[in-house]
Amino acid sequence: MSGRRQHGSVTGPYLKATTTRLRDNVAGGVARGCLKVSIMMLLKSLASLCVLAAAAFAVPAQEKRIHHQADLSDHAHDDAHSFQYDHEAFLGKEEAKTFDQLTPEESKDRLAKIVDRIDTDKDGYVSHAELHYWIKHRQRRYIEENVNKHWSDYDKNQDGKIGWEEYKNTTYGYYLDEEFDDIEDKATYKSMLTRDERRFKAADRDRDGIATREEFTAFLHPEEFDYMRDVVVQETVEDIDKNGDGKINLDEYIGDMYTPESGESEPDWVQTERKHFSEFRDTNKDGYLDAAEVAHWVLPGEVDHADNEAKHLIHETDADKDGRLTLSELLDKMDYIKISTITDYGGMRVDDHDEL
Repeated sequence: MSGRRQHGSVTGPYLKATTTRLRDNVAGGVARGCLKVSIMMLLKSLASLCVLAAAAFAVPAQEKRIHHQADLSDHAHDDAHSFQYDHEAFLGKEEAKTFDQLTPEESKDRLAKIVDRIDTDKDGYVSHAELHYWIKHRQRRYIEENVNKHWSDYDKNQDGKIGWEEYKNTTYGYYLDEEFDDIEDKATYKSMLTRDERRFKAADRDRDGIATREEFTAFLHPEEFDYMRDVVVQETVEDIDKNGDGKINLDEYIGDMYTPESGESEPDWVQTERKHFSEFRDTNKDGYLDAAEVAHWVLPGEVDHADNEAKHLIHETDADKDGRLTLSELLDKMDYIKISTITDYGGMRVDDHDEL
């Protein structure tokens, strides 16, 4: 058995999903009067959840912590083995899960409706610009739906805002009075509370202790907001910096991605990461990654992955190579499109109120 790749940061693609599930379950525990049991069970299973997440999402090591706006897909972009990444990029992550349950005729009908929505100038073709805009739209929609999912859980007084106290009491509840004394990993949970409060305060731009919907979006998805950049970097450094010196050395950098098994020789990709650390990440060549170098690594704002995915989808499906797509070309590549975000990963949902 080979050494495994580790999970990412709380704001990274791996633990983002795990943390969301944790908060969902904690909130559910409050509603059912079962917070104490929920928290203890979740804490005990958190490590195994992280391992399962790392195993399930085949993200290349060098991409693991990098924030590319909303994730186009949890899958590796590896067309040599599957088109799952493109499927989710075209369809949308949540909706892709239902596509395979449709009949061929239902699939064609839904794809036609989606292509009609993408084709905003109604000329019968999907251009690169239209496809790029659609993928960006699906990214925004995913974030909006995620925020909406959590909003009602935390806005307890239904005033259209979420105060820090509302969030804290809903998430941590009973254990605030007990100061986490009944939890086995007390330090971890206290650290989670500290991090949540720091991130909440950073998202709260007017410093009134209350999050508007936009501020709550920044709290849940800090990588989407420029003013949350420092928080994303700080959390990443804290996750990787095991000796607490405020910077990341090579061993910590590799250790965050890979744990060797006894007697195992180091895989090629780990050796490549060592080179990336010294040649690209550590720009001042002092043997460490400081906050500025970590920011350059995990927040490459100049990369537009929606644009790259639009180009890639056109390259793969444009049979006559005219730089644009027709419905017939997309239908010819149905197996490919079934695993792309523009159709919500196969769900093919097209809502009348889903304005572009």
